[in-house]
Amino acid sequence: MTDSKPRYKTYHHPAGGWGAAAATAKVLLEQSVVTKGSRALLAMNQPGGFKCPSCAFPDADCKKTLDFCENGAKALAFEATKRRVTREFFEQYTVSELMEKSDYWLEMQGRLTEPMRYDAASDRYVPCDWDAAFAMIGSHLRALESPHHAEFYTSGRTPNEAAFLYAIFIRQFGTNNFPDCSNMCHEPTSRGLPPSIGVGKGTVVLEDFEHAEAIFVIGQNTGTNSPRMMTNLVEARKRGVPIVAVNPMPERALIRFAEPQDILQMATFGSSPIASEFVHIRIGGDLALLKGMMRVMFERDAKGEKVLDHEFIRAHTVGLEAIREEVLAQEWKDIVEVSGVDEAQIRRVADIYIRSRATMICYGMGLTQHQDGSRLLQQVVNLLLLRGNFGKPGGGISPIRGHSNVQGDRTVGIDEKPSEEYLDRVRDVFGFEPPRAHGHHTIESIEAMHDGVAKVFIGMGGNFVRAVPDTERSYAAMRKLALTVGIAIKLNRGHLVHGRDALILPVISRSEMIHTSAGEQFVTIEDSMSNVTASRGVLKPASPDLLPEVEIVCRMARATLPDSKIPWESYIHDYDLIRDKIAAVYPEIYSDFSEKIKNPKGLHLDVPPRRLVWPTPNGKANFLLLPGLEVNVPVADPTMLRLATVRSHDQFNTTIYSYNDRYRGVYNDRMVLFMNAEDRSARGLESGSRVTLETICDDGVQRRVDGLTVLDYPMPRGAVAGYYPELNPLLPLGYYDKISGTPAAKSIPVRVVT
Repeated sequence: MTDSKPRYKTYHHPAGGWGAAAATAKVLLEQSVVTKGSRALLAMNQPGGFKCPSCAFPDADCKKTLDFCENGAKALAFEATKRRVTREFFEQYTVSELMEKSDYWLEMQGRLTEPMRYDAASDRYVPCDWDAAFAMIGSHLRALESPHHAEFYTSGRTPNEAAFLYAIFIRQFGTNNFPDCSNMCHEPTSRGLPPSIGVGKGTVVLEDFEHAEAIFVIGQNTGTNSPRMMTNLVEARKRGVPIVAVNPMPERALIRFAEPQDILQMATFGSSPIASEFVHIRIGGDLALLKGMMRVMFERDAKGEKVLDHEFIRAHTVGLEAIREEVLAQEWKDIVEVSGVDEAQIRRVADIYIRSRATMICYGMGLTQHQDGSRLLQQVVNLLLLRGNFGKPGGGISPIRGHSNVQGDRTVGIDEKPSEEYLDRVRDVFGFEPPRAHGHHTIESIEAMHDGVAKVFIGMGGNFVRAVPDTERSYAAMRKLALTVGIAIKLNRGHLVHGRDALILPVISRSEMIHTSAGEQFVTIEDSMSNVTASRGVLKPASPDLLPEVEIVCRMARATLPDSKIPWESYIHDYDLIRDKIAAVYPEIYSDFSEKIKNPKGLHLDVPPRRLVWPTPNGKANFLLLPGLEVNVPVADPTMLRLATVRSHDQFNTTIYSYNDRYRGVYNDRMVLFMNAEDRSARGLESGSRVTLETICDDGVQRRVDGLTVLDYPMPRGAVAGYYPELNPLLPLGYYDKISGTPAAKSIPVRVVT
């Protein structure tokens, strides 16, 4: 995997600080973009510049000359790299040979430079001009017996303009098959929150950090997955705001953090403590913790304390009594056992919540990726409603989404279950009747491939086959397809696990300029707090043969729908025309879009619960039940451990920047298993032992990953963790949240095999 010998060494320094500064300099040097990369970093997340291609955390309202983090710098450096994947590269390697290479090796080869077509006779990709590529796509799609036999994937890197047109094209083609990257991470947000509060988004804005009197961070590794948020947490702690971190893994950044942009702190090698309370929860124990906190509140309120916000509850909610009854029915011994948290600490964190007049609850995939992830989020809402933590500065729910514009794509139409209102607007604005039947989410799309129903897969960005569960079965399913199309900036595994015909279509990246016959164009991005801002690349495209996503979508549409009356050619040249159509389809939130987006701060999309307006069928915020304390189906196997798949610090989604994970003390290795020392000892293992992990599942399929090095780590008893995507083979396709379709990657039942 790597030429260097694996090393495991505890990291004693604070997160961020000089370690982050050194890592940023190192990656710019490795990619040979010190000058160009440094210049581009000055334009990233700034007015007139481009949005970070990494996480979806909001910009700092133009307050900083530098508004980027270590991982954002890595994403830019790997995008701006001087390395190139040319036709000569593909002449050198067959696809079979490339399949033997690691994901890291593939990433390090550099930028794609021209469209390529798979040639089965030579088992190589060969050059293919753009017209021929679009003709092949159109031919395959028109030849399908049904439009529902195609799957159209979208990555969060896709900007609003391209995603909007992609949705229109595919619906005019005749299907709602829109598997997308949110299906695998925050789909429980999109599906779980609307029954509670009427919207599938967070309700806070960046300024709420300045007014919060308590902040809970649950199931989210902030320092790795959204490092710019650390600045807000540092500022909150300096004001004395309690921060409660809830996680099965103690994460370095939520313990101590040094701001790389704080000159004094850097000069003095200082740092700031972050979490005032760390709750070392068992995997899947979050529901029990939430109900324990609510039980404390109900108990104290019954004794006459002013704990619940009864005025808010009467005016804005329904369903409280059923929640009170169900929560009080839970025994403390069961709450403690399932959560792994003692009663005294649960009462302590409940008191922090009760004393706060404005509380934010931020969460990540540690909450969403369970078998009952959608309904688990509804319990977070229940807790917030008890204290009236909506519609006030500093209060609300904040999903910390991972991928830049993953939320925006959903807002502008990438949705396998579109609303009737949206479909009616599409019909009225574009003059065709869109399909009404629900389409496929990610798991359903793989099942359709596996069953031979799906024939064509088009991936608008991303590395689909490495992101999805059940790796071997998913590989086999993809290889049954007649055509796979990968629209990307870099080579990845998804281009090598392909259909009978296959295309690689290279695009202009987020940091690069877009010029058309109408002049320079820009795109727009929605962050995780519903702010929409313009993004203008500043670098020259990596190759003259690259196209923007918008043009690729429009030319696919023209090739597939030759009789379409939609003016695709006009949209290729003038992106304001696209924004006008977005405003026409979404007049409530995107009215006068083309003018409003000229504001350097962009625009904030209306989120009605911020105004105490609840777009639910009954017009109220709803307390919703999730009986019991478990969010995953219990497994009656005494050898079982619950596996959570996680990212390393040198990783963004499926993109591997290096084999290091310095905050967890892992160097030159990714095949590791983080394990509680007592669990290890009980199995007769030594630290450093090599083991096999096997899924406990009753579907008759054996799923194993060999060659994992056991590392002692402060995990709760019964919990283990390892890296994604290497451990994706252990996650069964059928192991997911039935409301959202999101794989339960944070709670896979496994056993250690020696």
